[in-house]
Amino acid sequence: MNTHPHERPRILLHDPTLRDGHHAVGHQLDADQLRTYAIAANAAGVPVVEVGHGNGLGASSLQIGRSKLDDATMLTTVREALTSSRMGVFMAPGWGTSDDLAAAVHYGADVVRIAAHCTEADVTERHLGAVRALEAEAQGVLLMSHMASPSELAEQCALMVKFGAQAVGIMDSAGHYLPSDVAERVHAIADAVDVPVIFHGHNNLGLAVANSLAAVDAGASVIDATARGFGAGAGNTQLEVLVAVLQRRGAETGIGLREVLAAADVAAERLMKAPPSIDSIAVASGLAGVFSGFKRPVVETARAEGVDPIDLFLALGERQVVAGQEDLIGDVARQLKAATR
Repeated sequence: MNTHPHERPRILLHDPTLRDGHHAVGHQLDADQLRTYAIAANAAGVPVVEVGHGNGLGASSLQIGRSKLDDATMLTTVREALTSSRMGVFMAPGWGTSDDLAAAVHYGADVVRIAAHCTEADVTERHLGAVRALEAEAQGVLLMSHMASPSELAEQCALMVKFGAQAVGIMDSAGHYLPSDVAERVHAIADAVDVPVIFHGHNNLGLAVANSLAAVDAGASVIDATARGFGAGAGNTQLEVLVAVLQRRGAETGIGLREVLAAADVAAERLMKAPPSIDSIAVASGLAGVFSGFKRPVVETARAEGVDPIDLFLALGERQVVAGQEDLIGDVARQLKAATR
């Protein structure tokens, strides 16, 4: 990271508590919960508060879960609560459309992330262009990034910059990375682009904070983290812990430590039954490299079919199943069941 010898490195923390956290509660946060946390995050000086269905704009559906509130209600509720923080949204082509993007910006979204599978950045071209035309900040992120090499990720990120992305990066969707994996990939991306690099971690192997630090050291300057780690499966990088660790390292985030600790307490009390934990299923998911959001359907399907959920996760990992392929969980479970007869 290029900084003046006496300048503290500036890290922008992007908080998807009210989006990724939705995975942990079946996308059922209500307006009062959204408002209460947004007020606390805003008071802490969190730069970007991301909101929406766990899978992003337009994703509320029977297949992956209907949200309690529609996109418009979620966005307007949070927008009214944010007096200084910017509001972010997330969209994966196939779930959301250009109309959803236009509506999100109309409702006050400042930062719009367009997501794609790690080898499919080409699908972001039209939507990144649409975000730029709407005069919001356009960012591009690659999902399930452990499934591509550092050089492939760098090429895909460079492509998204060409399409108009003003920041690009990777999501460790399955919580699969070790710090060395992150460092190698972020370094390759940072060398390939001239925009800020993003890292989004999950905690399946207990390494989300360590991986986020590795990303910073390799050149990332936009790091995702959620209050109490509220998110899919084993959860995300824990925001208040990361703020404290970055403070110890002398990095500048602009976030007040006491205030972000208070916001984390609000999240724990108002948003979740219990903070995410690294249970056996989460470890299996991370080791197998399977999307953390598969936990609930995998456990339910394994119980219904009489197979071990850990075996099911490992089998899904061997088949490189990704988000959006939830229908395959039942097929793989039945194959496992047949093989053990």
